[in-house]
Amino acid sequence: MSNSSQLALRGGLPACTVDWPMWPVFDGTERRLLLETLNSGKWWFGEKVRQFEADFSTFQGARFSVSCTNGTAAIEMALKGLGVVEGDEVIVPPYSFIATASAVAMVGAIPVFADIDPETLCLDPADVERKITPRTKAIIPVHVAGYIADMPRLGAIAQQHNLQIMEDAAHAWGSQWEGRGAGVLGRCGTFSFQVSKNITAGEGGILVTDDEALADLCRSYTHCGRRKHSAWYDHDYLGSNLRLTEFQAAVLLAQLTRAEEQLLRRQANAALIDKALSGVAGLRLLKPEPRMTRRSYHMYIFRLDEALLGTSRDRFIEALNAEGVPASKGWYRPLYRNGIFQQGATGAAHAITAPFAGKGISYADVNCPVCEQVCRDVVWLPQNVLLAEEAGILALAAAIQKVAARAHELS
Repeated sequence: MSNSSQLALRGGLPACTVDWPMWPVFDGTERRLLLETLNSGKWWFGEKVRQFEADFSTFQGARFSVSCTNGTAAIEMALKGLGVVEGDEVIVPPYSFIATASAVAMVGAIPVFADIDPETLCLDPADVERKITPRTKAIIPVHVAGYIADMPRLGAIAQQHNLQIMEDAAHAWGSQWEGRGAGVLGRCGTFSFQVSKNITAGEGGILVTDDEALADLCRSYTHCGRRKHSAWYDHDYLGSNLRLTEFQAAVLLAQLTRAEEQLLRRQANAALIDKALSGVAGLRLLKPEPRMTRRSYHMYIFRLDEALLGTSRDRFIEALNAEGVPASKGWYRPLYRNGIFQQGATGAAHAITAPFAGKGISYADVNCPVCEQVCRDVVWLPQNVLLAEEAGILALAAAIQKVAARAHELS
């Protein structure tokens, strides 16, 4: 056996010796806009925030954008704007970052977990329909890794039951369904600009919508309850201080200038990986979706058939890492397995430690079998890898093929 064909984990040569692109990407554009802001002395919630909101609206195909401190705050803002109140139920997927569900609890409502589709990893509309009760107020589909959830089916369900849809689009900057941008496929959508995200200022968030009244209401919530054109010390609504700074907006304006080019490169490189891995025994790619006319790819995801490969997902990832592939297992448990849901109804009621205590709620028996399995067999490749040159992508694909072919040696 040649040293190059032997698994690196067993002493062979790594198949992928690529210096992956660093993240975040920045250049003189960020420096110029930051210095411009610094030297202007106008650091607070002004021209650059307004410009970024307008530019992001255009990028995403929305009429209105409302920026805020982070993606989690954006979800809470959206829920409050949609009228979700204490005791309401909101259907969420268990395959997501905690904010999708914790934001629901933060406004006093009850997260209800519906399972995901095994071929898209997004909300399963059939299970959503099964979970609807008279207390259901809204549905939050998550566009996992930029893959847009089945919004036509979810929209039909929402319309039938008079429910609101708020899209958690924190992975979907630039993703489109039949030419329409994520975030305006429901009543509104929210995005994150946290440091790992495809557009970033370290932190930051935004809500997009085509509904002007909703945008104004959400703006009031971020702006201490002030209404449009109100006097400075008039606070007609209940709000918080969630304003984006001019420094963050300056960075985001610069990031947005290269977002389109980066999106297209990630798409092209993901297509190369799809082609290389299609048909590889033991690997399961996500289902193609022709109605999704653009996809942001916050990560590239595939699943493993552990029985066929003869090894575990974790061991497979260990072998990929040894070959030079920066793979991870991503979300390794459903959200309802976190302590806040498993122990959040026990003990004395407390807003932080036991938010569900005394409310007759228990997540102890919640089980979404598809999500449970996905958390055991999925593999993530981060978005910065998809910015590499074609040669690096082909080397990455070859490394995955190599590990799949010799996976039986890993047990």
